[in-house]
Amino acid sequence: MKLEHVALYVEDLEAIKNFYIRYFCATVNQKYHNPRTGLQTYFLSFDGGARLEIMQRPGMTPKANGEYVLGYTHISFKLGSVEKVDELTRILQENGCPLLNGPRTTGDGYYESVLSDPEGNLIELVA
Repeated sequence: MKLEHVALYVEDLEAIKNFYIRYFCATVNQKYHNPRTGLQTYFLSFDGGARLEIMQRPGMTPKANGEYVLGYTHISFKLGSVEKVDELTRILQENGCPLLNGPRTTGDGYYESVLSDPEGNLIELVA
């Protein structure tokens, strides 16, 4: 069995698409639009075969506030080295992405940093 993709509702579909293309080398399909429901989506593909579907539609509501809300928590990108984690962390911070944790070695041995994308979705960078 293979996980096919993960989907995420976003406010600004184009901005989020461009963010993941710019910083994570995502490739993107043509936008899908269902005129009946107003749903618009892109599939973002990453090295290794992982895919993220970003979606927007009328009637979306904000998720609950709080540090530990139920549901999906973050997406993680394996960069391959401590230096690459440090470099992309620095680049993202310089471009306005808040650093929430790290870079550091976690108790279970991962070297990671945690930032948020332009809409507050958590991104984990691991070596």
